[in-house]
Amino acid sequence: MAHATPLPLYAIGLGSNRRHARFGDPRGVLMAALAALESDDIEPVDVSPIIASEPLGPSRRRYANAVALVASALSPPEMLERLQAIEADFGRRTGQRWSARTLDLDILLWSGGAWSDAALTIPHPAMTSRAFVLGPLRAVAPDWHHPLLGRSVRQLAAKLVRAKPVDRGASAH
Repeated sequence: MAHATPLPLYAIGLGSNRRHARFGDPRGVLMAALAALESDDIEPVDVSPIIASEPLGPSRRRYANAVALVASALSPPEMLERLQAIEADFGRRTGQRWSARTLDLDILLWSGGAWSDAALTIPHPAMTSRAFVLGPLRAVAPDWHHPLLGRSVRQLAAKLVRAKPVDRGASAH
């Protein structure tokens, strides 16, 4: 029997900081989103614990965050399209950066390495500076190496924890 090539893996970041009429609090939203991800061509492999994190930007609400590892033959643009369709199903309104959002799905890493086009950059450009991404990611893929930095998720997370405190006087960029 021929050995099938393993499917490519994706690490998908999930975040929510709004209640949903049907799914309830942000934690319930993430549970429903994980179920929505599972389909004929997306196979769940592992999921991190769901953590609570402080909001970025002007939103006041705490986030629920998690990372799912999924196996899929979908190309990165196809995966992005699928994630955006799920976000839309959950009532995500596009165009408002940093606003409270029912569901945010991001491709963090892809076993194919780096990918870049007009709509998508993998690895996710901001992932190395976000504890709410690296913490859950470390729970499911500690040894996955960032294709551009050559460091493992575990190393990136440790480096972030040791980072210097933010200078509150500095202007936001």
